[in-house]
Amino acid sequence: MVDIVDLMNRDPNHLNDHIKVQFEDVLAEPEGAHSIDCVWKLAYTCFSFWLGLCYKISTLLCGICIAAEWGCEFASVAFYHVWFITPMLKMCEINCAVFSKMTRTCLSCCIEPCCEACGQFFHNFKK
Repeated sequence: MVDIVDLMNRDPNHLNDHIKVQFEDVLAEPEGAHSIDCVWKLAYTCFSFWLGLCYKISTLLCGICIAAEWGCEFASVAFYHVWFITPMLKMCEINCAVFSKMTRTCLSCCIEPCCEACGQFFHNFKK
């Protein structure tokens, strides 16, 4: 478990690379349809300011509670896997091994003699 949080790289596993919210990722003017330079610069400033402010307020008000909820959810998933799902899979594996052994035994007793007899019958034929 990591004791120190990296405040510079907050997505080291690139989980949210698909989320592009920078000004250049959201707004773009094609050739032939450019606004006045001061409008474009002010739009950039307003967009960046409000994006940062709204995101910070949302995370301040909700981020800690949502993180706590997700912590509980993943604790629950881990609990069910450790105490229910993995043991049930092991039990299924043990039961299937017995069934597999019974099937092989039955096939050895019932089918194998027939296959050997057919093999001996066709073995006498030459090319």
